[in-house]
Amino acid sequence: MAKLLTGKEVSAALVDDLAPRIERLSAVGVTPTLAIVRVGVRPDDLSYERTACKRAEALGLAVRRFELPADAPQGELEAVIDAVNADDGIHGCLMFRPLPPSMDERAVCDRLAPEKDIDGIGSASLAGVFADTGEGFPPATARACLETLDFYDIPVKGKRVVVLGRSLVIGRPVAMMLLARHATVTLAHSRTADAAAHTREADIVVCATGRARAFGPEYFAPGQTVLDVGINFDEAGNLCGDVDFDAVEPVLGPEGAITPVPRGLGGVTTTVTMAHVVQAAEAGQR
Repeated sequence: MAKLLTGKEVSAALVDDLAPRIERLSAVGVTPTLAIVRVGVRPDDLSYERTACKRAEALGLAVRRFELPADAPQGELEAVIDAVNADDGIHGCLMFRPLPPSMDERAVCDRLAPEKDIDGIGSASLAGVFADTGEGFPPATARACLETLDFYDIPVKGKRVVVLGRSLVIGRPVAMMLLARHATVTLAHSRTADAAAHTREADIVVCATGRARAFGPEYFAPGQTVLDVGINFDEAGNLCGDVDFDAVEPVLGPEGAITPVPRGLGGVTTTVTMAHVVQAAEAGQR
């Protein structure tokens, strides 16, 4: 059986680091505060919002919610973003996407101040990731991948990594972050010829396409580490990842490792989001 890279332990380690930092902020009268901006009532957004609020409450962070109807004009959302930018009591902002098709999502994302962009959605934040300057915040899910590898002592330097998926939400940012750790990274996507031939030769495979159980045993080989970023629902309504877990896990064997869905990267991503809020609050005290 492959090793399960469950997220609970990773999150606990992150919380252990955050607790004294939050206490130090509290001692000077600062409560790290997260703004959640949501347009419409998508069920997956509502689910993540509840999880985020619960995690924030457990850590002693405050949350301020800004809810707009699905048919809100772009100007109304931009006004909310401007208000968040101007409010010194808000340290980080999480805006759910995708936005309605009527909105220019890139323009809205770039309107958010980089110092409050704790999920790396703006061009300035992404530039920091791609240029490896250390400025701004990377997308929380991308950092969650690296935190998981670090916690389980899975080496990255010099390893062959294939990232399946090229979105700016996870695929391209995590590829750049792994490259900065001196991995040799192949970024594969829907137009890649024989992607399975690439993944079978990798040491680490990151699956981030958002397609339920799209990757079966033919994509993998014994001894690999597989990070399944996908959060999907199958035809029966069951939560699942991009990997066909039941078919793939035996292929990896006892020397391999895989993140389950659920209980994998999702919880780590939420904790990383809170860590970014705390980091932003600390930066505001300097």
